[in-house]
Amino acid sequence: MRGQWFIDGTWQPLEEEESNLIEQEHLSCFRGQQIQESFEMDVSKSIDGKDAVHSFKLSRNHVDWHNMDEVYIYSDATTSKIARTVTQKLGFSKASSSGTRLHRGYVEEASLEDKPSQTTHIVFVVHGIGQKMDQGRIIKNTAMMREAARKIEERHFSNHATHVEFLPVEWRSKLTLDGDTVDSITPDKVRGLRDMLNSSAMDIMYYTSPLYRDELVKGLQQELNRLYSLFCSRNPDFEEKGGKVSIVSHSLGCVITYDIMTGWNPVRFYEQLMEKEDELPDEEWMSYEERHLLDELYLTKRRLREIEERLNGLKASSMTQIPALKFKVENFFCMGSPLAVFLALRGIRPGNTGSQDHILPREICNRLLNIFHPTDPVAYRLEPLILKHYSNISPVQIHWYNTSNPLPYEHMKPCFLHPCKESTSVSENEGISTIASPVTSPVLPRRHYGESITNIGKASILGAASIGKGLGGMLFSRFGRSSTAQPSETPKDSMEDEKKPVASPPTTTVATQTLPHSSSGFLDSALELDHRIDFELREGLVESRYWSAVTSHTAYWSSLDVALFLLTFMYKHEHDNNAKPDLDPI
Repeated sequence: MRGQWFIDGTWQPLEEEESNLIEQEHLSCFRGQQIQESFEMDVSKSIDGKDAVHSFKLSRNHVDWHNMDEVYIYSDATTSKIARTVTQKLGFSKASSSGTRLHRGYVEEASLEDKPSQTTHIVFVVHGIGQKMDQGRIIKNTAMMREAARKIEERHFSNHATHVEFLPVEWRSKLTLDGDTVDSITPDKVRGLRDMLNSSAMDIMYYTSPLYRDELVKGLQQELNRLYSLFCSRNPDFEEKGGKVSIVSHSLGCVITYDIMTGWNPVRFYEQLMEKEDELPDEEWMSYEERHLLDELYLTKRRLREIEERLNGLKASSMTQIPALKFKVENFFCMGSPLAVFLALRGIRPGNTGSQDHILPREICNRLLNIFHPTDPVAYRLEPLILKHYSNISPVQIHWYNTSNPLPYEHMKPCFLHPCKESTSVSENEGISTIASPVTSPVLPRRHYGESITNIGKASILGAASIGKGLGGMLFSRFGRSSTAQPSETPKDSMEDEKKPVASPPTTTVATQTLPHSSSGFLDSALELDHRIDFELREGLVESRYWSAVTSHTAYWSSLDVALFLLTFMYKHEHDNNAKPDLDPI
């Protein structure tokens, strides 16, 4: 935010629209007059008894000028007017009783050196559901993410002269949608709970509604373009010097952002399904005349579609299609995202190539990354939608922020969740000691994260479930990082594994998440993804899984692990020039 007029005492800037209106009015009244040059102004000087020489009405406030330097703003709310009337009858002045003094310019004089580092990468932070319930929450969440990123920049990227800026995108409050219709049909019993659901979960129903979906999409699209244009107008060198743009979306915001980038439209999707239905032959018995008429109808529809396609082609060639966003997205980070479920319900099925283009073309977005906590109930994996056998491949473990010399993510080999389970069952039932290919073998049961912790750790988890809210947050941030490695199996499991000729399950270490060197432990390079997409935060050793299921969906904003992960990929283009040529990224 840029400020011209500031509030006395706190020195917070006024809202930009109000500040611009006050500035225009101030210049029209006092242009050419001598201003006070010293910044050591007497901010507590009383103006009791002085009448305003000029007044200006705003939408919810009005401003009085007593002279060029003494400017006060007053609220026009009914309660403020009543309080102002009472205090004035008691002998208090209008300014001293209910006015807030404004200052033109900040309390400290600016210097030429007083400017941030050059911004080469901006990150738009998009919220999900619940913004109506808690307006301004995305601004607070972005501030937490920005603060965490600053700490990580000072610790890991202090040698960079560039800067990454995080900008909140608040798109929900400007939407009208149904007005107050849903509120009017809401019963009064347990009204608090109902209002909470109307302000949060209702956004999902709005987005699945054909009537309001476009309003949500256009609301976010226009706000992204507005913020980008505003940033470029205030930083004219950003585009010229090849500045990059990434998007961090949370929850439902991931789905809306994805649809904006890809241009997915449910109406067009429905038309495609109807076309396929028309092409399917009808197995029912029918008369010769009925069959003849249906054949003619089919040929007429096909001819009509051909004419429509030719017409659309002529329109497309005569006018250039305007992209939905004014910028190319470098990285698209999904946090706690249900995007995979939406794509699955839209008919997306696994393919045969490990390219990200199967769900998000690279010409639209260079890199897609899906971040989730293992106990987040809203988050789903994306990789099995590209290659099915990745449901049996462990997601990449995100490094703790205080890890020393972590293995780069592009060098971490994919490994199985259960590399030895299938081989045991096969050898018992069929006498075969080799393991089947992950493509031909059935999908194995999903592992429960944290099964490898010791009995002491399990007892701690049971105890942690009854601990209060304050300790619950501390467990994730402190105890989860108190150990650099955790035991890989219980004594009972280790005795059973001694009888098995195959490798043991992977151990969770700080530096890497790979299996011991074994032919069954790693994936064939021909079956790998071009780039890993699913990245999982590490679960704390004594973290309560039930408590985490409640808190994990909103725990990404202040996480230093997430901040380090984001900055690692945003600064990656600067490291790519110095990368080793003999190491191919996964």
